[in-house]
Amino acid sequence: MADRITLEDLRPAEGATRSSKRVGRGRASGHGKTSCRGHNGEGQRSGSSQKRGFEGGQMPSYRQMPKLKGFTNFNAINYAEINVKDLEKLGLEAVDLDALIAAGKVHPSSEGLRVLGNGEISKAVSVKANYFTPSAKEKIEKAGGKAELV
Repeated sequence: MADRITLEDLRPAEGATRSSKRVGRGRASGHGKTSCRGHNGEGQRSGSSQKRGFEGGQMPSYRQMPKLKGFTNFNAINYAEINVKDLEKLGLEAVDLDALIAAGKVHPSSEGLRVLGNGEISKAVSVKANYFTPSAKEKIEKAGGKAELV
């Protein structure tokens, strides 16, 4: 049976770690005198630290950005809307979302169809949609058409 790997056998990958910077150990070390802090200034002093996002006095990027207002509902369904008066202009006997997309009357990203009751219709049209306003349904059926919920 092959040797099993134990926790003691685990080592970081080659080149994944490096030894810490040994500061203040004389000039020959390359980190002597000011210990990599530079000469006078805020960062030179002991106990100095800037708050998160501090950019040296420049207006921080989080304050330059505009505030976001509201949110985007990712569950929202993108409905296409069409009025009753536009149904007659299409010249189709059966109207549904796919027919309207093919005719270029609604955007291809639409996921549903709502029929609104603005205008009049005199031609019988069969309409399949996700929602009809009460007046739209009445006008379609009065003209001899059919309003079917999908």
